[in-house]
Amino acid sequence: MERTQQSIRLTIITCTFNAAQVVQRTFASVLRQSYHDIEHIIIDGKSTDETVALAEQYKTTSLLRHTGHRITIVSQRDRGLYDAMNKGLALSSGAYVCFLNAGDTLPSGDTLQSIATAAAEAAPEGFGVIYGETDIVDMEGKMLRHRRLKVPKRLTWKSFRQGMLVCHQAFYANGDIARRTEYDLQYRVSADVDWCIRVMREGERRGLRNHNVQRVLCHYLEGGMSVQNHRASLKERFRTMRAHYGLADTLLMHAWFVLRAIIKR
Repeated sequence: MERTQQSIRLTIITCTFNAAQVVQRTFASVLRQSYHDIEHIIIDGKSTDETVALAEQYKTTSLLRHTGHRITIVSQRDRGLYDAMNKGLALSSGAYVCFLNAGDTLPSGDTLQSIATAAAEAAPEGFGVIYGETDIVDMEGKMLRHRRLKVPKRLTWKSFRQGMLVCHQAFYANGDIARRTEYDLQYRVSADVDWCIRVMREGERRGLRNHNVQRVLCHYLEGGMSVQNHRASLKERFRTMRAHYGLADTLLMHAWFVLRAIIKR
C-alpha cells in the first residue's frame, strides 16, 4: 500500500541558545504552514534570555490555532550545537527530518506541503533525502541573494566533493536513517557536512534515491555559525572530505577551489 500525505510526519528541529532576537521569525514560519502533520522539536541550551518563554508562547499559540503541530521543548545544558542536534534526533519521529536554525525560516506557507507531496510520490520505502534551493536573507527577511552553490539535479554522497552543494536547512533526511546517524562531536563547526554525507551514503546503500523539489526550501539568515567560524570550518571541511573521498581527490578539488576563486577575481 502506498503512503499518503496524511501518514507522512515531517520533523523540524530547531536548536537555540539565547536566540530571543531572531527565533520568533523561525516559529512564525513553521506556524503558518498549511501542512499539519508537523513535529517541531526545540532543543535549547539553557538560555538566559527570553528564548524559552518565546518557545512556550509559540506552543500555546499553536494549540489555540489548532494547527495539529506537535511541539516539544527541551531546555538543558549541552556540549554544543551538534550535541543539541543529536538530542533532537533522539526525540524525533518524522518520516523526514530537517534542521531549521534560529533565525532561518521556511519561505512560504506551502513549503512543507511540497515536501510531503514529493514524499507521497516516492516508493513505499521513501527517498533518502528530499532537497532544494536556499536564499540568503537579512534580519528583516529581505532577499539578499541566492546561495552561491547551486544544488545538483541529481544529488549523491559524492556530490559534496565540490562543496556543501545543499544547505543543511534545505536537506530533509529520511527519518530512519537520520535517527541512526549521530553527529560526530569531534567536529566543532563542520559536523553537518560529515552528517549529510553519511546520511546519503546510507541511503545509497539501501537503494534509495534522492529527490530535488526544484524550489527554495529555506531563507537562510546571513551570518550563520559556519560563517562566523570560517577558517576553522575550512580546516574541518578538509578533514571531512579527506575521510570520505581520500587525500588525492580532496587535494585535487581544493586546488580547483583556489583556481576558481582566482578566476572570479
